[in-house]
Amino acid sequence: MTEAIKGEDLEARIIETAKQMFIERGFTDTNMCDIAARVGINRPGLHYYFRTKDRLYQAVFSDIISSFLPQVKDIILDIDLPIMQRIERLVDAYYDHIFKENPLLPLFIIKEMDRDVDYLLDAVHQLGFDKFLSMVFDSLQAEMAAGKLKTVPPRMVFYTFYGALVMPFISRNLGMAILLEPGETFDDLLTRWKPYVIRQMQTLLCVDAEA
Repeated sequence: MTEAIKGEDLEARIIETAKQMFIERGFTDTNMCDIAARVGINRPGLHYYFRTKDRLYQAVFSDIISSFLPQVKDIILDIDLPIMQRIERLVDAYYDHIFKENPLLPLFIIKEMDRDVDYLLDAVHQLGFDKFLSMVFDSLQAEMAAGKLKTVPPRMVFYTFYGALVMPFISRNLGMAILLEPGETFDDLLTRWKPYVIRQMQTLLCVDAEA
Protein backbone atom coordinates (compact mmCIF):
# COMPACT_ATOMS: atom_id res chain seq x y z
CA MET A 1 0.00 0.00 0.00
CA THR A 2 2.80 2.40 0.91
CA GLU A 3 4.63 1.69 -2.35
CA ALA A 4 1.39 2.30 -4.28
CA ILE A 5 0.93 5.65 -2.56
CA LYS A 6 4.53 6.58 -3.30
CA GLY A 7 3.94 5.62 -6.93
CA GLU A 8 0.85 7.82 -7.13
CA ASP A 9 2.75 10.73 -5.57
CA LEU A 10 5.60 10.35 -8.05
CA GLU A 11 3.25 10.11 -11.01
CA ALA A 12 1.47 13.27 -9.87
CA ARG A 13 4.85 15.02 -9.48
CA ILE A 14 5.86 13.95 -12.98
CA ILE A 15 2.63 15.31 -14.45
CA GLU A 16 2.92 18.60 -12.57
CA THR A 17 6.57 19.03 -13.57
CA ALA A 18 5.85 18.17 -17.19
CA LYS A 19 2.91 20.59 -17.19
CA GLN A 20 5.11 23.46 -16.07
CA MET A 21 7.77 22.59 -18.65
CA PHE A 22 5.31 22.16 -21.51
CA ILE A 23 3.72 25.49 -20.65
CA GLU A 24 7.09 27.22 -20.33
CA ARG A 25 8.76 25.71 -23.41
CA GLY A 26 6.02 24.18 -25.56
CA PHE A 27 5.74 20.57 -26.64
CA THR A 28 8.56 20.57 -29.20
CA ASP A 29 11.22 22.15 -26.99
CA THR A 30 10.51 19.94 -23.97
CA ASN A 31 12.22 16.56 -23.84
CA MET A 32 11.82 13.58 -21.57
CA CYS A 33 15.39 13.77 -20.22
CA ASP A 34 14.86 17.31 -18.95
CA ILE A 35 11.56 16.35 -17.35
CA ALA A 36 13.17 13.38 -15.60
CA ALA A 37 16.06 15.54 -14.39
CA ARG A 38 13.75 18.18 -12.93
CA VAL A 39 11.66 15.52 -11.20
CA GLY A 40 14.84 13.95 -9.82
CA ILE A 41 14.60 10.52 -11.44
CA ASN A 42 16.33 8.84 -14.34
CA ARG A 43 14.79 8.42 -17.78
CA PRO A 44 13.96 4.70 -17.34
CA GLY A 45 12.09 5.70 -14.17
CA LEU A 46 10.09 8.25 -16.16
CA HIS A 47 9.38 5.68 -18.88
CA TYR A 48 7.94 3.35 -16.26
CA TYR A 49 5.05 5.79 -15.91
CA PHE A 50 4.96 7.34 -19.38
CA ARG A 51 6.65 5.49 -22.22
CA THR A 52 6.37 8.36 -24.70
CA LYS A 53 6.21 12.15 -24.62
CA ASP A 54 2.84 11.94 -26.39
CA ARG A 55 1.35 9.94 -23.52
CA LEU A 56 2.78 12.34 -20.97
CA TYR A 57 1.42 15.30 -22.92
CA GLN A 58 -2.00 13.64 -22.95
CA ALA A 59 -1.82 13.20 -19.18
CA VAL A 60 -0.79 16.83 -18.73
CA PHE A 61 -3.59 18.11 -20.93
CA SER A 62 -6.06 15.91 -19.08
CA ASP A 63 -4.81 17.34 -15.77
CA ILE A 64 -5.24 20.91 -17.04
CA ILE A 65 -8.75 20.32 -18.35
CA SER A 66 -9.93 18.38 -15.30
CA SER A 67 -8.62 21.12 -12.99
CA PHE A 68 -11.07 23.73 -14.28
CA LEU A 69 -13.75 22.03 -16.40
CA PRO A 70 -16.11 21.08 -13.53
CA GLN A 71 -16.32 24.62 -12.10
CA VAL A 72 -16.61 26.21 -15.55
CA LYS A 73 -19.29 23.71 -16.55
CA ASP A 74 -21.30 24.31 -13.38
CA ILE A 75 -21.24 28.08 -13.92
CA ILE A 76 -22.12 28.11 -17.62
CA LEU A 77 -24.92 25.55 -17.46
CA ASP A 78 -26.61 27.05 -14.41
CA ILE A 79 -29.42 28.61 -16.47
CA ASP A 80 -31.31 29.62 -13.32
CA LEU A 81 -28.73 32.39 -12.92
CA PRO A 82 -28.97 35.49 -15.16
CA ILE A 83 -26.42 35.36 -17.95
CA MET A 84 -24.39 38.33 -16.66
CA GLN A 85 -24.00 36.74 -13.23
CA ARG A 86 -22.73 33.60 -14.92
CA ILE A 87 -20.28 35.57 -17.02
CA GLU A 88 -19.01 37.49 -14.00
CA ARG A 89 -18.50 34.26 -12.07
CA LEU A 90 -16.80 32.73 -15.09
CA VAL A 91 -14.35 35.63 -15.40
CA ASP A 92 -13.61 35.37 -11.68
CA ALA A 93 -13.04 31.60 -11.98
CA TYR A 94 -10.54 32.05 -14.81
CA TYR A 95 -8.70 35.03 -13.32
CA ASP A 96 -8.73 34.09 -9.63
CA HIS A 97 -8.05 30.37 -9.98
CA ILE A 98 -7.30 28.91 -13.42
CA PHE A 99 -4.97 31.57 -14.88
CA LYS A 100 -3.63 32.66 -11.49
CA GLU A 101 -2.24 29.15 -11.00
CA ASN A 102 -1.13 28.86 -14.66
CA PRO A 103 -0.56 32.39 -16.04
CA LEU A 104 1.24 31.06 -19.13
CA LEU A 105 -1.59 28.66 -20.01
CA PRO A 106 -3.36 30.91 -22.56
CA LEU A 107 -0.13 31.51 -24.48
CA PHE A 108 0.68 27.79 -24.31
CA ILE A 109 -2.68 26.88 -25.87
CA ILE A 110 -2.21 29.42 -28.66
CA LYS A 111 1.29 28.15 -29.41
CA GLU A 112 0.00 24.57 -29.52
CA MET A 113 -2.76 25.56 -31.93
CA ASP A 114 -0.12 27.11 -34.17
CA ARG A 115 2.27 24.16 -33.79
CA ASP A 116 -0.18 21.37 -34.58
CA VAL A 117 -3.87 22.13 -34.27
CA ASP A 118 -4.86 18.57 -35.25
CA TYR A 119 -2.80 17.16 -32.39
CA LEU A 120 -4.43 19.59 -29.98
CA LEU A 121 -7.91 18.81 -31.29
CA ASP A 122 -7.26 15.10 -30.90
CA ALA A 123 -6.33 15.66 -27.26
CA VAL A 124 -9.45 17.79 -26.77
CA HIS A 125 -11.61 15.09 -28.38
CA GLN A 126 -10.18 12.28 -26.26
CA LEU A 127 -10.95 14.27 -23.13
CA GLY A 128 -14.52 14.96 -24.24
CA PHE A 129 -14.00 18.73 -24.18
CA ASP A 130 -15.64 19.09 -27.59
CA LYS A 131 -18.81 17.54 -26.16
CA PHE A 132 -18.74 20.09 -23.37
CA LEU A 133 -18.49 22.94 -25.90
CA SER A 134 -21.45 21.50 -27.80
CA MET A 135 -23.46 21.47 -24.56
CA VAL A 136 -22.56 25.11 -23.95
CA PHE A 137 -23.50 26.17 -27.49
CA ASP A 138 -26.78 24.22 -27.33
CA SER A 139 -27.62 25.87 -24.00
CA LEU A 140 -26.90 29.35 -25.36
CA GLN A 141 -28.95 28.73 -28.49
CA ALA A 142 -31.87 27.52 -26.38
CA GLU A 143 -31.77 30.76 -24.38
CA MET A 144 -31.57 32.75 -27.62
CA ALA A 145 -34.54 30.88 -29.07
CA ALA A 146 -36.51 31.65 -25.91
CA GLY A 147 -35.79 35.36 -26.32
CA LYS A 148 -33.65 35.58 -23.19
CA LEU A 149 -30.55 36.52 -25.18
CA LYS A 150 -29.82 38.23 -28.47
CA THR A 151 -29.43 35.85 -31.37
CA VAL A 152 -25.67 35.69 -31.91
CA PRO A 153 -23.67 32.93 -33.65
CA PRO A 154 -22.03 30.80 -30.91
CA ARG A 155 -18.61 31.22 -32.49
CA MET A 156 -18.93 34.98 -32.05
CA VAL A 157 -19.77 34.46 -28.37
CA PHE A 158 -16.69 32.23 -28.07
CA TYR A 159 -14.36 34.67 -29.86
CA THR A 160 -15.63 37.72 -27.99
CA PHE A 161 -15.40 36.16 -24.55
CA TYR A 162 -12.12 34.30 -24.83
CA GLY A 163 -10.50 36.98 -26.98
CA ALA A 164 -11.13 39.59 -24.32
CA LEU A 165 -10.42 37.19 -21.46
CA VAL A 166 -6.96 36.02 -22.52
CA MET A 167 -5.57 39.13 -24.25
CA PRO A 168 -3.86 40.49 -21.10
CA PHE A 169 -2.09 37.14 -20.65
CA ILE A 170 -0.93 36.57 -24.22
CA SER A 171 0.34 40.19 -24.38
CA ARG A 172 1.70 40.20 -20.84
CA ASN A 173 5.30 41.05 -21.78
CA LEU A 174 4.14 44.02 -23.85
CA GLY A 175 1.72 45.10 -21.14
CA MET A 176 4.34 44.93 -18.42
CA ALA A 177 6.76 46.91 -20.59
CA ILE A 178 4.62 49.79 -21.88
CA LEU A 179 0.94 49.50 -20.94
CA LEU A 180 0.97 49.54 -17.15
CA GLU A 181 0.43 52.84 -15.39
CA PRO A 182 3.07 54.00 -12.85
CA GLY A 183 2.87 51.86 -9.72
CA GLU A 184 0.39 49.46 -11.33
CA THR A 185 0.88 45.70 -11.16
CA PHE A 186 -0.38 43.06 -13.57
CA ASP A 187 -2.99 42.02 -10.98
CA ASP A 188 -4.15 45.64 -10.80
CA LEU A 189 -4.56 45.63 -14.57
CA LEU A 190 -6.65 42.45 -14.45
CA THR A 191 -8.89 43.91 -11.75
CA ARG A 192 -9.53 46.95 -13.95
CA TRP A 193 -9.95 44.85 -17.09
CA LYS A 194 -12.64 42.49 -15.71
CA PRO A 195 -15.52 45.00 -16.01
CA TYR A 196 -14.65 45.58 -19.68
CA VAL A 197 -14.86 41.86 -20.45
CA ILE A 198 -18.25 41.69 -18.75
CA ARG A 199 -19.48 44.85 -20.48
CA GLN A 200 -18.54 43.49 -23.91
CA MET A 201 -20.50 40.32 -23.25
CA GLN A 202 -23.45 42.33 -21.97
CA THR A 203 -23.52 44.38 -25.17
CA LEU A 204 -23.23 41.23 -27.27
CA LEU A 205 -25.87 39.11 -25.55
CA CYS A 206 -28.31 41.07 -23.42
CA VAL A 207 -31.53 42.15 -25.12
CA ASP A 208 -31.80 45.18 -22.82
CA ALA A 209 -28.14 46.21 -23.10
CA GLU A 210 -29.02 49.38 -25.01
CA ALA A 211 -31.91 50.33 -22.77
